[in-house]
Amino acid sequence: MAAQRTLTECAAGSTEREDDTPTTERDLLDRAQAHAAERLAAEHFPSLPVDVIDWTVSHCVQRTAGATKYNPATDKITISLTWDAYDLQTWEQFSSTVRHELIHAWQYHEFGEADHGRTFARWTDTLDTTQYCKRFTSPNW
Repeated sequence: MAAQRTLTECAAGSTEREDDTPTTERDLLDRAQAHAAERLAAEHFPSLPVDVIDWTVSHCVQRTAGATKYNPATDKITISLTWDAYDLQTWEQFSSTVRHELIHAWQYHEFGEADHGRTFARWTDTLDTTQYCKRFTSPNW
């Protein structure tokens, strides 16, 4: 029998579905951070301080599922995930984007720059992600 939530619980808090699929921006960010910290960084990038990465959700980006930005003046790393891209995929599909962006975060942390070159490519098989993210919409030319 499935657990039922009260109206107060529904209105007040997490709206993750029973299958653990994030349904709100906060749920998505929490799930992405946990995925990065617990399953990836600890094993593959132990020197990457995942707890100081800023995670955001974008509603403005039109074609890419995620982006990683770096401020060399402050060493601040921000991973932005695109809600529309997530909304078109399952968590299992979208988690590849999280892994892809985490590689960029590691590159920025280690080298101060990031790209899709040889250093990036050596991690794609290990982390079960792609070297280049597929665009989730076509441009309006």
